[in-house]
Order: sequence, then structure tokens, then C-alpha cells
Amino acid sequence: MNRLGELERAIMDVLWETPEPLTVRQVSGQLTERDLAHTTVMTVLDRLAKKGFSRRERDGRAWRYRAAESREAYVTELMLNALDQTGDRQAALARFVRSVSGAEARALRRALEALEARETVSPRETFSAREPREEAPAG
Repeated sequence: MNRLGELERAIMDVLWETPEPLTVRQVSGQLTERDLAHTTVMTVLDRLAKKGFSRRERDGRAWRYRAAESREAYVTELMLNALDQTGDRQAALARFVRSVSGAEARALRRALEALEARETVSPRETFSAREPREEAPAG
């Protein structure tokens, strides 16, 4: 996965924070702390679309852009890539867990418990939780 540069990250922050697709002008308008040319923002948005970070759709003569994935999905990929760089994933995970706050540890615990609960449901239990199948009429 490609990492985002500083300007790409600032533009993606705008896209992540806005649920509806935005034009280049709308993205530029939200980057108030930067004095960027319209063409610069347009070029970066085009590159982000080519890299798969954003999606674009035609709206008349303009393009509208939105994030292709959530910020959380992007951060997840960064974390998985970081784990791939270590020779000992378990040690890296153990070190990570020791560095999180209590609230973060509780969130991790809940996520793991939910994952384990999904994995312990047998296919038969999954099927029986659905509506019962109707028997075909004897013919």
C-alpha cells in the first residue's frame, strides 16, 4: 500500500470528513490553512484517484471526489504493513498492546471477543438461526 504524502493526507482528511462527493473547488475551500492553486488540488485529487484512495464521478463538466475507503481502513492497512516489516509479529503485537491506553485495550478486547464469537458459531447454528426452510410439496 502506498503511504500518503503531507498534501495528499490533508486532501484525504477533507474527503474522509465529508460524506458527499466534493468538487475540486469545494476541497480547495476546506484547505484554508494552505494557499494552493486550483490546479494543484486538481492534480493531487487525480493522482489519489489513480492510486485508488479516492473515487471520482462526473457531475456535468466537473468531477466530484469521495474517499474510496474509510480512514480506519487506510490506518488498518498501514498497521498491517508495519507488522509485515517485523520478523516477529507476536513480539510487535505484544509491544503494541503494552503501549495502548486502558480504553484502547478495552476496545481491542471487545473486538477480539466479537471475532471469537463469530468464529465459534457452527454452520449448523448459523443455518438454524435463519427462517426455517419450507418443505417441497410431495408430488
